[in-house]
Amino acid sequence: MTARGTTTEHAPSAVRTPGDPGLVPRAARLAVGWAAGRAARARAELAPHRTPALVVACLAAAAAAVWSGLAWQTPAFVLLAATLGALSVVDARTHRLPDAVVLPAAVAGASLLALAALAGGEPAALGRAALGGTVLAAVYLGLALAAPGGLGLGDVKLAAPVGAHLAWLGWTPLLLGGAAAFLVGGLVALALVVAGRATRRTAIPFGPCMALGAAVGAVLGPAAALV
Repeated sequence: MTARGTTTEHAPSAVRTPGDPGLVPRAARLAVGWAAGRAARARAELAPHRTPALVVACLAAAAAAVWSGLAWQTPAFVLLAATLGALSVVDARTHRLPDAVVLPAAVAGASLLALAALAGGEPAALGRAALGGTVLAAVYLGLALAAPGGLGLGDVKLAAPVGAHLAWLGWTPLLLGGAAAFLVGGLVALALVVAGRATRRTAIPFGPCMALGAAVGAVLGPAAALV
């Protein structure tokens, strides 16, 4: 308490600068909270499709591990394969690519590629990956804006990590994988129309097409670049 008629002077609160170590724990808590929230949302999004999504994700991850072998890039590609496998199931069933799955996977994949570049001494590959992811996402965004009702924003967001991983392998895998996705999508749409199960205006889930295109680009792209 203070006497009547007197004033109490408070010392000005300390202003934390970006270099203040006190900001680090707070930033870490925010990052952990964001990751935990995204993980909870991802579990909720995948819950109705848990079993088939898990089976496909595990098979895709195993195939990616065998294909990549013992290399610094392997964790990044295993994560991408598992993500694409799970998302393919969800997209085929719901026509949605949940942000709660796509965005954390994209951040984690970029981090793993950065670690691979540092450990393997491949800064050029990391720069190419960043540019490739940006370019493919920009192409998808342009197509989505040019033809509303075709590609969705989920496809646009997923294009960034797909493009980054393919470009890590080289420009030929990126071009081949990007083209293969649209070729697969066109063939699927044509088959459904011929079978009478779709019309020209029926929306086709494009996530599985992107996954197959990425597989084609990753497996055949490096070999095609040598021809």
